[in-house]
Amino acid sequence: MLIINANIKTMEEKDYENGYILIENGKIKAVGEMKDAPQTDGELLDAEGRLVLPGFIDAHSHLGMWEDGLAFEGDDGNEETDPVTPQMRAVDAVNPMDHCFEEAREGGVTTVLTGPGSANPISGSWCALKTFGKRIDDMLIDPAIGMKFSMGENPKNVYNGKNETPTTRMGTAALIREQLRKAKRYSKDLKRAKKDPEVDPPEYDIKCEALLPVVRRKIKAFFHAHRADDIFTAIRIAKEFHLDYVIVHGTEGHLIADLLREEEAKVITGPILCDRSKPELRNLTIQNPAVLSAHGIKAAICTDHPVIPIQYLPLSGGLAVKGGLPYEEALRMLTILPAQICGIDHRVGSIQEGKDADLVLYSDDPLNIYSSPDYVLIDGKLIAGKKREG
Repeated sequence: MLIINANIKTMEEKDYENGYILIENGKIKAVGEMKDAPQTDGELLDAEGRLVLPGFIDAHSHLGMWEDGLAFEGDDGNEETDPVTPQMRAVDAVNPMDHCFEEAREGGVTTVLTGPGSANPISGSWCALKTFGKRIDDMLIDPAIGMKFSMGENPKNVYNGKNETPTTRMGTAALIREQLRKAKRYSKDLKRAKKDPEVDPPEYDIKCEALLPVVRRKIKAFFHAHRADDIFTAIRIAKEFHLDYVIVHGTEGHLIADLLREEEAKVITGPILCDRSKPELRNLTIQNPAVLSAHGIKAAICTDHPVIPIQYLPLSGGLAVKGGLPYEEALRMLTILPAQICGIDHRVGSIQEGKDADLVLYSDDPLNIYSSPDYVLIDGKLIAGKKREG
């Protein structure tokens, strides 16, 4: 496919007011000025001056984990029978047939991170995937991109009702530390047995096995934390175990932005299109992304679907602009920044040669409440939008 006459925001260093994008085998083959556009006998899409952006990325959702319109039958987001469940895998729970995937595509969201949480201090591994497909195995960018940890009220509320640890923030942190320490020891024992044939390997432990890539910094540690003290507990644990961590939500980040900058913390912030439904959200504000950005903190905006329906991710970006975030930075927080934070920017997040051809084309402001994409392409295929053919 060749897209012509496009106003292209690449999310890289150079944009094109009148440019082209050549797509081959689902990848971006070339991008440049319209005067340099190649000839083609293949499919041609005339953008007619439309704005072209990389597909939006929701870096924190539970898409497909809590199916829309269902109760217990479609609730696969938390294994609440044990507060420590790192062996749980999002790929075994996500239902791509949930119609919210279609709503995500229609809203211009082409990539999501989704997974379990946040009832347990350790909930399980998350995956990164495209929003188009029938089988999750065919949609994956990364089947285990990170492990979900949770601080604050959620674990307390769940296990207080069960009269089981953790009922305090101390208990939550202690359980996380205990399991990470076991995983570190397990890793050392495995390495020792591998080097010395006379040393028996440790007995198989599925929880430690699941945490090996976390303690070895092969995957991210995603810490659910709203309140400032919970954020710092997450950072304390991450530093103690040398984890590659990301703060998720960071609702009170605007109160401690100077300290987060010192820590070089990365934050996936949101949802912001919601009420203050629990005490730890009392300092929720749409100004949070703007304050984080002003302090030089690498941040992204998320919906936390189904807390906020995923199709409202661009609208969340618009609210952040209302809260003082520069417009161009809002677009970055929906595209290249979540890709970089989550380590998938080699595939998605910008319009660049060699990356996946995930594109959205707009006639209007994409962050406006009235707007929806005219065209949505995933892996070079036209799959949604007002101008979708067929």
